[in-house]
Amino acid sequence: MTATLDIRRPSPHVAEVWLNRPEVRNAFNDGVITELTEAFRTLGADPSLRVIVLGGHGKAFCAGADLTWMRAMAGYSWAENHADAGRLAEMLWTIYSCPLPVVGRIHGDCYAGGVGLAAVCDVLVAAEGLHFCLSEARLGLLPATIGPYVVKALGEQASRRYFVTAERFTAQEAKALGFVHEVVAADALDAKVAEIAALLVANGPAAAKACKRLVQDVAGREITAALRDDTARRIADIRASAEGREGVQAFLGKREPAWKA
Repeated sequence: MTATLDIRRPSPHVAEVWLNRPEVRNAFNDGVITELTEAFRTLGADPSLRVIVLGGHGKAFCAGADLTWMRAMAGYSWAENHADAGRLAEMLWTIYSCPLPVVGRIHGDCYAGGVGLAAVCDVLVAAEGLHFCLSEARLGLLPATIGPYVVKALGEQASRRYFVTAERFTAQEAKALGFVHEVVAADALDAKVAEIAALLVANGPAAAKACKRLVQDVAGREITAALRDDTARRIADIRASAEGREGVQAFLGKREPAWKA
């Protein structure tokens, strides 16, 4: 347990990172940003882990920036604002580029920077009845630092609307747009997250990491000769690896692979 995060290991291959500031709807400040960055760096390097679940305690998943922190920022110089935003950018990149699959457990409303946190997860499971909102424009601001991840996850056309209108949209609307993968009743949320975590744990650990990296590396790229060769090299590498050989031999032998033992 840390001041702002609750980090748990419910099973040998699963870690949970819980935002733990329910009194402020899990709004983040510089402390939360620092701790999230360090947590995902540390957990991402743990060879025993296969999945990280990101969730929040209290009524909301994340309300964005903490009001006290925003008041302090109001007096920042341009250089101080730039440095502060840089730390947020580093946190988002650390989670997005974490080698392990990250499952977002969105149990309550998710606003502003909280949408950015959701966008850097690989799989999103949301409870019925909650709302997302990119509310920055209401304050005369813009979702710049989270923008690259939100546009990737939400899509350009939907982002054009929700960035400029700052209106709320439901979990079901987020699912229809492809931002959220699963929407379930609140009392079924933990079961669905556990189901997805179990699927991830059952897969080859190196393969799961390679699959995540593959999507990030090929998305939006032109299918050139160089890309075709790169993908051929990747499959050759994993076929020749110990895990790849074990997986194929287990399949052909109709037995469980060693990583599921």
